[in-house]
Amino acid sequence: MARRTKAEAEATRAALLDAAEEVFFEKGVARTSLEQIARHAGLTRGAVYWHFRNKADLFRAMMDRVRMPFEELVEETEADKDAPLEAIRLGCQLGFRRLEQPLHRRVHAILLHRCEFFSDIDPQAMQAEMASECLDALLDYFNAARDRGLLRDDVSPELATRLLQTVLSGLYHDWLRDPEAFSLSEQGMALVDAQLTLLGRAPASG
Repeated sequence: MARRTKAEAEATRAALLDAAEEVFFEKGVARTSLEQIARHAGLTRGAVYWHFRNKADLFRAMMDRVRMPFEELVEETEADKDAPLEAIRLGCQLGFRRLEQPLHRRVHAILLHRCEFFSDIDPQAMQAEMASECLDALLDYFNAARDRGLLRDDVSPELATRLLQTVLSGLYHDWLRDPEAFSLSEQGMALVDAQLTLLGRAPASG
């Protein structure tokens, strides 16, 4: 019985997060109430407060479902640790594919385009936190590339990190505004491949 009760609680929590995602995407975060989310899920407001302290707590839980730490993406690809530039490439490729999934796409679109600063929900702070995680991971890989002589002499790991992060950030923002405009995986990988080619050391001739 306890196991079933726990499973039911988890299903209720997931239903509330699904409902929040749909209503936030439709109405925007500031204009959405917990009552609306509960009704959309076919539940009571009491069910919302059983699982979440407030709207900010629910919003953060929704974001946590789609967090994609870059280091974890690379680990999933089983990339060769001795090929850091290829590890970056594979991590980006998996990240693009994840973001193209409806759940990931909608939640990131909410954060970037449908969420204003509201009460204790600070979308800019959340974006900055996620960007910082990505920057730290990319810097580790570019440092490894420099140590292995794979990075151009005139490009520091810090500069390489900033350049790639800027490309990724602009790409995400453009695509999330209009996902039908282009294929994220195709255009994203073309940009990443071009960037890594420009940053990498050309192979010795002869």
